[in-house]
Amino acid sequence: MFWHGRQLYRRLSEEVRAAGLAAGGADPEPVTEEQVAALPATVRRYLRAMGVVNRQRDWSFQAHFTGRFRLRGQGSWMPAMVGRDTYLRGKGIMHGKLLGLLTVARAEGAETDLSELVTYLNDAVLLAPSMLLRLKTSFAPADDRSFDVTLADAGQTVTARVFLDDKGRPVNFSTTDRYADLPGGLVRAEWTTPIHGWQPDGDRLIPTHGSAVWQLPEGPLNYLDFRVPPGGVRYNLAPTDIMPASG
Repeated sequence: MFWHGRQLYRRLSEEVRAAGLAAGGADPEPVTEEQVAALPATVRRYLRAMGVVNRQRDWSFQAHFTGRFRLRGQGSWMPAMVGRDTYLRGKGIMHGKLLGLLTVARAEGAETDLSELVTYLNDAVLLAPSMLLRLKTSFAPADDRSFDVTLADAGQTVTARVFLDDKGRPVNFSTTDRYADLPGGLVRAEWTTPIHGWQPDGDRLIPTHGSAVWQLPEGPLNYLDFRVPPGGVRYNLAPTDIMPASG
């Protein structure tokens, strides 16, 4: 299993390099209070809580999750599925393999393009908030515990609402700009990713435990339950640096 895991990471590294993504993009200047001063108060509180202010902007990250997954939200939980969400130059692909070998899910097309863009937004909000300050991103206040964030790219736009705890850390992310792959086909529905805790990891904060839930008319459908081990997120890596996490 260790060697098989090494092969998966090597393949991912090769695919990222083949896509022509930059090998680096570090900005030596840290994010300052002056640069975020015009943002809504709730957004500033979130950025401070996540350690963005006075830190250099992140340009890439690698995250290793453990957990369980239910295909289309039905049946038994599967503990060993390798999922790949790709968004590149306006096009998205979702590819899932059982044990990293047998394809059990694959989607592409206009609905997947939108879904993968909002997946990227979700990842940035939870794991690398400073990346939001590099992109075509705008913020709007909602109330004193939430804000809306909008990302535009390649002619499409996605929006989500981010809910915060009393320390300014995200406790949920909600959007209707994503499609659920249900037994009856693709359905645009509210997608949420509740976060159940945060942990220090070096000089950063990373989630401890989270879920992905479709909010459907017949009730919530939880299809992903995940944990992030200490050391499971690595930042500012070139494609050649992709490797199994140490945590």
